[in-house]
Amino acid sequence: MKSMTQDIQTTDKKEEFKNYWENSISFDEYLKIAEERFHNNPDKNDEHQEYYELGLTRTNRTVKTYKVDAEQLQKLEAKNFNGKILIISEPWCGDASATVPAVSKFFEAAGVEVKIFLRDSDLSLIDQFQTNGTQSIPKVIIVNDDFSVKADWGPRPQFGNDLLKKFKENEETYPREEFYNDLQVYYAKNRGKDAIEEIISLL
Repeated sequence: MKSMTQDIQTTDKKEEFKNYWENSISFDEYLKIAEERFHNNPDKNDEHQEYYELGLTRTNRTVKTYKVDAEQLQKLEAKNFNGKILIISEPWCGDASATVPAVSKFFEAAGVEVKIFLRDSDLSLIDQFQTNGTQSIPKVIIVNDDFSVKADWGPRPQFGNDLLKKFKENEETYPREEFYNDLQVYYAKNRGKDAIEEIISLL
């Protein structure tokens, strides 16, 4: 039996996530911010400035090449999911540029509301979903319709995690440049399909 304290904590948590949701943006707004930061960043000391052009190029490529998979739509429909998708991301992130557009487009096509929370606008959210003690993004938070958290996914599909593990185990035989190249080739070919499949499995 739940105590009154547990009920209050649960209510507070839901309210907290509702606030994060209300302070999030649409994918189109996310793209506009990426464009602005690349062309005329209001933050002249942005340490990620050099990555915006590449991130934007990859994001736009994913948007243009991504096609909603009918089989995945059927799998999602069978889950009877009534919640929302909240993605923690930043436009400079290489992993995000391959995953965020596909995940956004897929769930929007399925009639599921999707919003993006800019990680660096408030680190208190990503700190609740760290990966091995790091603030890695993107993170996809599956939120029920009452703003309770159902599950989370990220920052990359299992195939990407396997490549990272291979790189970390022996950087001499599998150097950083080769790892990054293999990861981006995979992302370009896969077009978000694995990420979406893994997220659906969590619903």
